[in-house]
Amino acid sequence: MAISEESRHHLYQRLENVLGPEEATVLMQHLPPVGWADVATKRDLDAMEERVGMRFDRVDQHFVDVESRWDERFSGMERRWDERVTAMERQWDERFIAVGQRFDGIEHRLDDFRSLLISLMGVMAVLFAAMAGAIVAAVKI
Repeated sequence: MAISEESRHHLYQRLENVLGPEEATVLMQHLPPVGWADVATKRDLDAMEERVGMRFDRVDQHFVDVESRWDERFSGMERRWDERVTAMERQWDERFIAVGQRFDGIEHRLDDFRSLLISLMGVMAVLFAAMAGAIVAAVKI
């Protein structure tokens, strides 16, 4: 049976006739404003607390799962980045080695040129000495 405001008012009037207005008011204030079926008990609250706790546990687990997936993604990105950096470092090492080899070749050529220049300067000195000797001999004649 649903309790309506009209039925509550009739109950108050009856209590007022039997107990008096003050006592009827005190008693009516102790009744719930709705039916007892709508009043939550401690057991209802405990069950609700357990359900809410389970939901929070699922939400927490969801966050753990999401965090784990993000960790996996970032780890994969870090691995790929490290692989690319390592490959780039190898390429740069190879390029520097190639440049070093070119400089070694140029240095070898410069050494050869220096030796040739020294030899040429020696021949030129001999030629100048010979020409000077020929000029001195020609002047004495």
